[in-house]
Amino acid sequence: MKRNLVPLIGIAFVVAIATTGIFYGLFVGKLDATSTPQLSIIVAAKDLAPGTPLTAADIKAEPWGGKALPKGAYSEAAAVVGQTVFQAVAAGEPVLESRVASANGGAGLAIPSGMRAVSTHVTDSTGVLEMLRVGHKVDVQVLSIKSERVPDPEIRTAMQNVSVLAIHSAPDPASNGGPALPSVTLLVTPEEADALALADSTTRVRLALRNPTDPNKDPRPTLPLGSVMRGSVK
Repeated sequence: MKRNLVPLIGIAFVVAIATTGIFYGLFVGKLDATSTPQLSIIVAAKDLAPGTPLTAADIKAEPWGGKALPKGAYSEAAAVVGQTVFQAVAAGEPVLESRVASANGGAGLAIPSGMRAVSTHVTDSTGVLEMLRVGHKVDVQVLSIKSERVPDPEIRTAMQNVSVLAIHSAPDPASNGGPALPSVTLLVTPEEADALALADSTTRVRLALRNPTDPNKDPRPTLPLGSVMRGSVK
């Protein structure tokens, strides 16, 4: 009789060890889950075009399995709502600081840190203005008219791949006493803001609409009228 109990005791011992292991694993796993909070990341709920002011319907929170969020990512919707998209964000992609305006731009403003919003009058760009939309990219051309200071009229591409913040199609009096012209507000660096203010006051400013997927900024030399007339433009 005693011999028959030995196998039973062995089986019971094995079952007890297995049960203890399962319980321990579940218990420790639960402790790890409670001690490490689940991170959330804010992503686009749909395709977001440049110039889109973000609302609660444009974004959503999704669980993030990593130990830390990607650089520039948001964990709370409140930090994103009200900002403006400056680079397109596809549905499901994280909304990053580099693609939206800084929340510190001030009430009603959407200016990324380190950037400036500058308005300039534009001439000979009526056709481009009709196609222009907030978020589009443009090149800024500066045209110097013939004068005592400039014997040969010339044009120069002063800035490339600049974002459009606003379009003001109604003619606005120029600050230098020139004719009333439509104007646009552009997002530029502080150095470009200074150059644009000078160009707006002393020369004619034109806009060239860019393909939004073309970020290239190839050097563009100043082009004098004489070289155009001689057919030496390459």
